[in-house]
Amino acid sequence: METKNILAGISHGDINGIGYEVIIKALSDPMINDICTPVVYGSPKVAAYHRKALNITNFSFNNIRSADEANPRKSNMINCLDDNSRVELGKSTSHGGEAALISLERAVTDIRSGKIDVLVTAPIDKHNVQSDKFQFKGHTEYLKSKAGVEEVLMFMIGESMRIGFVTGHVPLSKVSEMITIEVIMRKIRLMHNSLITDFAIRKPKIALLGLNPHAGDNSLLGPEEAEIINPSIQQAQKEGILAFGPFPADGFFGAGLFTRFDGILSMYHDQGLSPFKALSFDTGVNFTAGLPFVRTSPVHGTAFAIAGKGEASESSFRQAVYLACDIFRNRQMYAEISKNPLKHQDIEIHSDRIDELPPEILNGEPQL
Repeated sequence: METKNILAGISHGDINGIGYEVIIKALSDPMINDICTPVVYGSPKVAAYHRKALNITNFSFNNIRSADEANPRKSNMINCLDDNSRVELGKSTSHGGEAALISLERAVTDIRSGKIDVLVTAPIDKHNVQSDKFQFKGHTEYLKSKAGVEEVLMFMIGESMRIGFVTGHVPLSKVSEMITIEVIMRKIRLMHNSLITDFAIRKPKIALLGLNPHAGDNSLLGPEEAEIINPSIQQAQKEGILAFGPFPADGFFGAGLFTRFDGILSMYHDQGLSPFKALSFDTGVNFTAGLPFVRTSPVHGTAFAIAGKGEASESSFRQAVYLACDIFRNRQMYAEISKNPLKHQDIEIHSDRIDELPPEILNGEPQL
């Protein structure tokens, strides 16, 4: 398999938040250039402002005009903003949103044209970025639209779990009506394919969480498990996907059952993100599965309250860069080994015989 130096494109996010701080801190480690060649879509003037505010004197960017000029031994920057850009640390401003979108648009254009290999996005403010050009709830929805794909999966990756979501940035009051067998199946297939292609897991095991307390308690607390989630699991198993559940979320995480699965499918945003961030806030990564290119981001937001104070941890951003490069290589490897596949054989999956999993996993127990 051909190896190449990975060009990691980085959008600078909101210029008034902690984006530049975590970018500079992460790229200050000289070992980063052994992993990839960073290309930041930003502003030398804004970068200089943040370096001065943070009293960082031992780091600078190599200014270039296009990604093909990137120096593989340095952290590179393409200037996307004019000299009138103004930083107002800790404030949510319309200019901050405009600057974030300009950087993101330029980076997305380059990754779609193959000028960079992976995209790592620093945090944006979902409110001030709204405009005629950006009418989305976040990066995930924007990138889905730009890529022209029908479905993506917000996939949170940590050391102890990988968790995706059936519904994402939607009000809790609308979650139940949005959960259907068709929607769940699309997410299961996406997660299954991503675990194989992006994470090199040959036969991934996927757990589905229930929607209601105690996974519905035999429909006493809600019908969604019996009418929607269980049929989805059965359909997935017929397709050869090792899917299990639905599990009561409290017992699933409380008893540590999450450690026995390669992927977890949560029914709604906070159901999965709360335990994930409790365990992986400093090192977790947000990955968008289903895109034709690799995109990751740190799990934190703009953190305006600590912008310019030197208090932000770069760990999540650093892991986002590392993960993007790992996934890029895994996709290359998968493409290489899949060039001449053997003829597919359909195998019926029996959930009570898969890997001899213990009964408490197969039955969605215990309930705490």
